[in-house]
Amino acid sequence: MKLRSLSLSLALGLLCACGSNAQVSNKVAKAPKAIQLFNGKDIKNWTPKIRLHEVGENFANTFRVEDGLLKVRYDGGYDSFNQQYGHLAFNKPYSYYVLRVEYRFVDEQTKGGEGWAWRNSGAMLHGQDPKTMLKDQDFPISIEGQLLGGDSKNERTNSNLCTPGTNVVIKEKLFTPHCLSSTSKTYHGDQWVTAEFVVLGDSLIQHVLDGQVVLSYNKPQIGGGNVENFDPKQKIDGKLLDGGFIYLQSESHPIDFRKVELYDLSSYKGNPEKLDAAVKAALAK
Repeated sequence: MKLRSLSLSLALGLLCACGSNAQVSNKVAKAPKAIQLFNGKDIKNWTPKIRLHEVGENFANTFRVEDGLLKVRYDGGYDSFNQQYGHLAFNKPYSYYVLRVEYRFVDEQTKGGEGWAWRNSGAMLHGQDPKTMLKDQDFPISIEGQLLGGDSKNERTNSNLCTPGTNVVIKEKLFTPHCLSSTSKTYHGDQWVTAEFVVLGDSLIQHVLDGQVVLSYNKPQIGGGNVENFDPKQKIDGKLLDGGFIYLQSESHPIDFRKVELYDLSSYKGNPEKLDAAVKAALAK
């Protein structure tokens, strides 16, 4: 993807999620080799956690691989969705990275899904360890890069922010509402969409679509509500999130993923200039 517009302020390690006009470094840097979190064959490196079911139980074969695609489907035993929110966690946590997800919504929403969940999924960032989620827990404590599809008529921004059990800082103020819309266009129909996320520990997270930063914030931290039936020991309000697990969501609408890849930038953590250049190189891939 050609990078058209990106502003990252990394000077002196002081990262700001408030729309800085600082220019990206011109220093040439190679992005690390992409790690394919989805191998195109199976989900053996992933752990499913579906509400009302135990960790590791892939109820009704919700998450499956067919035709080289990681699919989320509800035809294997969902008489009604019944708020059985599902999440598929990659088994290794990350802290500094660029995540790229290629996805498309397909078919019709399953019976019993809420209206807000129509063509709705997400990439959960800095998530809690799936092994610490309780059977009846609805969402992992995490930062959600919300993926939304349009209805061919109305505007509906994509790559929004939602915060199950978390808060973030925007323009130096703690943001506590559950969701925040991005500045993106609407993506209608069953088209393939590429969503990218720049995640730099607890310093900065940016949502990127078509080479444009559509949402930016910093200091992700545990706090607030919008998560239920969790282990209280896992919710330490005010604790900054500088790493965690990546999840893909199942919220009642079928979705396909054909690519889930990650550029691990942890080796650049202590060098803001090289980190800045590596982020640019990864997004230009």
